Amino acid sequence: MNAPLLHLSAEDVRRVLPMRDAIEAMRDAFAQLSRGEVTLPTRVRLNAPREHGVALIMPCHSAALKMFSLKMATVFLDNPQRGLPAIQSTVLLADGSTGTQLAVVDGASLTAIRTGAASGLATDLLARTDASVLAVIGTGVQARAQLEAVCCVRRIRLARVYGRNAEAAERFAHEMSKQLGITVERSASTAEAIKDADVICTATSSTTALFADADVPRGAHINAVGSYRPDMVEIPSATICRARMVVDHHVSAMEEAGDLLAPLRAGLIDETHFRLELGSIVLGTNPGRVSADEIIIFKSVGVAIQDLCAAVHALSNARTMGIGTDLQPKERS
Repeated sequence: MNAPLLHLSAEDVRRVLPMRDAIEAMRDAFAQLSRGEVTLPTRVRLNAPREHGVALIMPCHSAALKMFSLKMATVFLDNPQRGLPAIQSTVLLADGSTGTQLAVVDGASLTAIRTGAASGLATDLLARTDASVLAVIGTGVQARAQLEAVCCVRRIRLARVYGRNAEAAERFAHEMSKQLGITVERSASTAEAIKDADVICTATSSTTALFADADVPRGAHINAVGSYRPDMVEIPSATICRARMVVDHHVSAMEEAGDLLAPLRAGLIDETHFRLELGSIVLGTNPGRVSADEIIIFKSVGVAIQDLCAAVHALSNARTMGIGTDLQPKERS
């Protein structure tokens, strides 16, 4: 008998996919990607300009896991005014040997966790081992996941958060201090937030650089996850040019990473500046941090193998824990 088709809600996903597990799932995801075991088409964008929205379609196949995944995410920026989330998504998981559909997973919670986990993995591989001060720019769901993930791999004693909405930033600081048991403070500016920071996480929808290159501390590691379109930018071009760049997927970065495409189009760098993929560092074919003073940037646009591996891990834990809703129709007696 086939396994039942399981639905995992947002609450279910948070229960069955703790951040430390998700980081290990990302280690496997990026290793598969660099070994060439993944079929990963560039995501399809379907624009709805009159409604200020877009649908993103992300298919994937893992030869190693013998699994298919398909994510549909929608982004409608006017939704908060309607009392709806701006980003909504669903991930469908199917057996790669039989085609049997296995799970329907809440994509928003899965995406937040796996994106945070990718930054946690990058921080583990690329940040200084004594990193203890973290700056987070952004106050949304993803910013929270970034903070949690970094705290899983480094002993963070102080985190600073900056957001354009001071009230939201204060709430973020209070709630995350309580959740993680560390000191989280609101900063009045991005310059104040990143001062002396060992790790910097940017999780915004900005179209202009969030801080000045001169304010970036020596030896900092930056996780830049907010920009996923060519017109979005979080990191100054000058910082991109002088940093050691690591990307989640070179092909996807060439299509979508505005942080990298801006200096590339200006002739400040060439494509070789961001050919290094995180998976090659996971596999040991390229080194992680080579000096305490170098600035390293992990630029992530998000790739579907992350969704697939996170969903597989979540499904396995859900079956073990007896969590989720069976969507398989019951046979009539």
